[in-house]
This record gives sequence, C-alpha cells and structure tokens, in this order.
Amino acid sequence: MTQSRILVTGATGKVGGAVVARLHAAGVPVRALVRGEADFPEGVEVVRGDLGDPASLDTALEGVGSVFLVWPFLSAEGASDVIDTIGKHAGRVVYLSSAGVEGEKEPGEAITMFHAELERLIEASGLEWTALRPTGFASNTLGWAQEIRESGAVRAPLAAMARPLIHEGDIAAVAVRALTDDALLGTRPLITGLELITQEQQVALIGEAIGRPVRFEEISLEEAAEQMASAGYPAELVEAVLPAQAKLLDDPEPVNNEVERITGTPARSFRQWALDHASDFR
Repeated sequence: MTQSRILVTGATGKVGGAVVARLHAAGVPVRALVRGEADFPEGVEVVRGDLGDPASLDTALEGVGSVFLVWPFLSAEGASDVIDTIGKHAGRVVYLSSAGVEGEKEPGEAITMFHAELERLIEASGLEWTALRPTGFASNTLGWAQEIRESGAVRAPLAAMARPLIHEGDIAAVAVRALTDDALLGTRPLITGLELITQEQQVALIGEAIGRPVRFEEISLEEAAEQMASAGYPAELVEAVLPAQAKLLDDPEPVNNEVERITGTPARSFRQWALDHASDFR
C-alpha cells in the first residue's frame, strides 16, 4: 500500500522535528509546515503556512492524507477553523495534547483547558483521530541551558518536584505509529518517561552528561514568577505553569510502559536525553 503524504506542523520544534525525521527515515512522504526559513534533509518537502491563518493552509494540505498537529497558542481560539480546513483535505489528525487532560473534570489551568478543547473539536470533526497525552517534555529543560553555560547553576523553584520527563524521540515514535497505521485510532494514549526524576536530579544528570558539576539553587515560587514575567512570558502562562508544577510535589504524574507497548522499544531515560543533548548545555 502506498503511504499518503503527511503534513507535520510545529516542524521546527523538538517534537515536530523528530516526527519529520522519523517519517523521512522510514521513507514516508512528509511535508513540513514552517512560517520562516528552515533546513530539513533532502527529500523533506517544506511549505509555508501559519496555523493562525487557516487560509494559508490550503496549499500545504493539498494531497495530504494525515496531519500531525501541534497547537502553538495558549487558547483554542481559531482552532475550529483550522480543523475545518484540515478536514477539507486530510482524513486523519494526530494531535499533540497533554497528560494534564487525563481525568480532568473541572475547568483547569489555561494549558489543560486549551488542550481539552482541541481534543473535543477534533473528536467532533468527523476526522480519524488520535490524541497523544505525554507527560512533561525533557526538552523543556533546555530553558536552563544558558544559565548552565554561564554559571554552572540552575536557579529555579521546586527542587523536589519529580516528573517522568519524556524524550521527544519517544513522543515522535508513538506519533509515527499513530500516523501510519490504524492501531491507535480513536485513542488517547498517556505516554510517559521511564521514571520519576526530581528537578535537582535532572540538573545533576545534565552535569554528568557535560562532564562538570551543575548546582540546583532553589528559589521561591514568587521569585520564579517574577523572573518569568520579566523574561516576557505571558501572564496566563506564568499563572498556569507554576501552580500546576507545585501540585506535582504531592501528586506526581504517573509512570507507565505505553511507549514500549506501542512502539516495541522502552522509553528512554532522562540520563539518555541529557547525553543526547549535552552539546546544548556546554
């Protein structure tokens, strides 16, 4: 059977880029949606488009059978039009959602709410769908890279907060399975990293990977909020992220073996992720 072309949104991000690379390596026709200049391996088709402008997506969607959808905004505003546009061309959407949606009954923080709304819209669209619900991304720790390079320390709140951070390559492996066969149709797999690792341990493992000690210097949530605001993060993101992280101290995310069940290969450890990305921290 000939594999239909797949459009990957968020193609210049860590997860989207890993999905593009896996599809390309498997010989699947893949098209990367970008807003600006971007470099991809020869054979990856690159098209311009913007999820904030649904009319710009028609050309990108021509001849596409499936879409890997990464939503780049902090609300679901405009999502209905994007999903309608996808539905005019493609038959399947694999949506990168969040583990925070799992079991959510009451209105929650902003990030969980927009993911839940995107899932609802996609499920009501008539498209074939899969909603991937990963735990925290290991790649988010790249936000520490500059201060590690400059000071050998990370100043952040919640040293004891432990998460089963997931390697972007493992998310991509599950996504490619959902995009290329029917095993995950109509499901919402909760996919996690290998084990719970505290933030202090994450910093130590990054230090091991780069061959020099890195310290974790704990600060208060209030100071962290001030730092995020001064760095230009939107208020709704600051208000969503820090309280949600604080809750994880007493109620951490679960750890499961779904990555292995779906792909046949166990999830990679945070230690492995740190080794894979050591050059980003040096």
